[in-house]
Amino acid sequence: MQRGALLEAARSLLSEGGTEALTFPALAERTGLARSSVYEYFRSRAAVVEELCAVDFPVWAAEVEAAMEEAGTPEAKVEAYVRRQLALVGDRRHRAVVAISAGELDAGAREKIRAAHGGLIGMVVEALGALGHQQPRLAAVLLQGVVDAAVRRIELGAAEDPEGITEAAVAMALGGVRG
Repeated sequence: MQRGALLEAARSLLSEGGTEALTFPALAERTGLARSSVYEYFRSRAAVVEELCAVDFPVWAAEVEAAMEEAGTPEAKVEAYVRRQLALVGDRRHRAVVAISAGELDAGAREKIRAAHGGLIGMVVEALGALGHQQPRLAAVLLQGVVDAAVRRIELGAAEDPEGITEAAVAMALGGVRG
């Protein structure tokens, strides 16, 4: 239960203040534990980050996968892939993962995040192949780049509303740069 409370506090800190806000004193304050007790559960900030990724990313990815499974055509699957990720931007689990990926992490934590992203990208490869892409894996990586840029734009509170950013990202994903 304490570990869960620490992870929940970490999610809150990351979504409120980014990686700078994730400190052991702040975790201790949020959970009512002594700072030394936090070290009993996690040896470092990177360990907290790794556990959040291990717990939150699969849930997030499952939501994207479920949205894609509901779609009937390859094009609809690509659209669902983009829309569901962007719909999750306001979710604290997603905001924590975004904040995490921006932070300075050790090599092990970065590798776990890369592997998790690879699994997410892998979800859309088949749909892109069915749409006729000669290099569907490369197309999936580039598509994720569009999604990541849209996520950053939404997170920054850009001049456009989140729905407008989502529609632009979907149009880019489905129509390319032809407009």
